[in-house]
Amino acid sequence: MSKIKIAIAGSGGRMGYALLEGVAQADDLVLHAALEHGGSPLLGKDAGELSGAPCGVKISADAEAALQGADVLIDFTRPEGTLHHLDICCKLGVNMVIGTTGLNAQQKAQLGAAAQDIGIVFAPNMSVGVNLVFKLLETASRVLAHGYDIEVIEAHHRHKVDAPSGTALGMGEVVARTLGRDLAQCAVYGREGVTGERDPSTIGFATVRGGDIVGDHTVLFAGTGERIEITHKASSRATFALGALRASRYLKVNPAGLYDMQDVLGLK
Repeated sequence: MSKIKIAIAGSGGRMGYALLEGVAQADDLVLHAALEHGGSPLLGKDAGELSGAPCGVKISADAEAALQGADVLIDFTRPEGTLHHLDICCKLGVNMVIGTTGLNAQQKAQLGAAAQDIGIVFAPNMSVGVNLVFKLLETASRVLAHGYDIEVIEAHHRHKVDAPSGTALGMGEVVARTLGRDLAQCAVYGREGVTGERDPSTIGFATVRGGDIVGDHTVLFAGTGERIEITHKASSRATFALGALRASRYLKVNPAGLYDMQDVLGLK
């Protein structure tokens, strides 16, 4: 069986490094292309050198040329970069695994339209553990639907540019959907001053930024006399990379469409 040809966007970043390392260690995958923005000092360098395993693939800013012949592009960049790559992948018939956060409703709709032509796995978090937590949250939300206040607490490194994290919002969406609520209407993203008593129909979010925290997420169900906490803590970006590579394998054997990690892991 031929190896799956993987392209990586943002190959010089923290996630890019983890993905390069993951591909190098996989027997069924091969690095096909490594992308960086124009002006990056890494352009022209061997992408494998970033993970200590030179492979002959040069880092490029020419996405259309580099993606020719690729099977899957893995993209954990910014919304504008991801949508640029989406157009190219649709043109070339290259599937995408997208872990980019901060996409708005219109941008997410663009993914859905593109999925008529290519396979896309889009998830706010590619970790197998986090996606298991999503499933656990459905059960917890059904059981604790009444009499429990719900708060989502997340912590990330000082360099993260969006808040709350895509994973935190994903957790909130799972809870809200299970409870029959609209997260856009019931979410509370900040509290300051005299706020009055807590509205029991709301879902609160708290954000921490500092140091090199890879990603901590807790959903708190606080009732009378007890509280239940469902927590996931990531100690390495390798967990996200391994999930993204698993998603790449999923796209290799499935038709065009818009999928998430629940599909990849068979949790639906």
